[in-house]
Amino acid sequence: MQSLDRIDRDILALLQTDGRLTGAEVGRRVGLSQPAASARIQRLEKNEVITSYRATVDPAALGLNIHAVIRLRTTHAQLSRALDFASRTPEIASTLRVTGEDCLILDVYCPQAERLAEIVDALARYGPVTTSLVLRAYPQKPLADATSTAS
Repeated sequence: MQSLDRIDRDILALLQTDGRLTGAEVGRRVGLSQPAASARIQRLEKNEVITSYRATVDPAALGLNIHAVIRLRTTHAQLSRALDFASRTPEIASTLRVTGEDCLILDVYCPQAERLAEIVDALARYGPVTTSLVLRAYPQKPLADATSTAS
């Protein structure tokens, strides 16, 4: 794909903040007509810069009051089993494979401490775990903002 210009980055920032904006509203905010804005959005989708649209849900509204980050140090032989466990565990919202001493970082939401303990104990079968409770999460910034420094 050709490089993204300022308008593309502005469109991406808007849609990451509110994916339900209409093409007309996106166009108004970036100074394009509705057809021009919609064409750019479709090009970004076609080139898989925009990969999906989704709703962001407040975990506490679902009764998931405990948010933890778990770091797992495992062996290469155990890695696929640990990843399989993570994919089958609904409380694990995301899994990152990382470099360094740890192998995986898991973002976990649980309704109660007992369930978190069960997940930690199950992960410990694959290697040492370190668990941190999240005190507060801050809003994610749009990725399009980061591309302006990379260009």
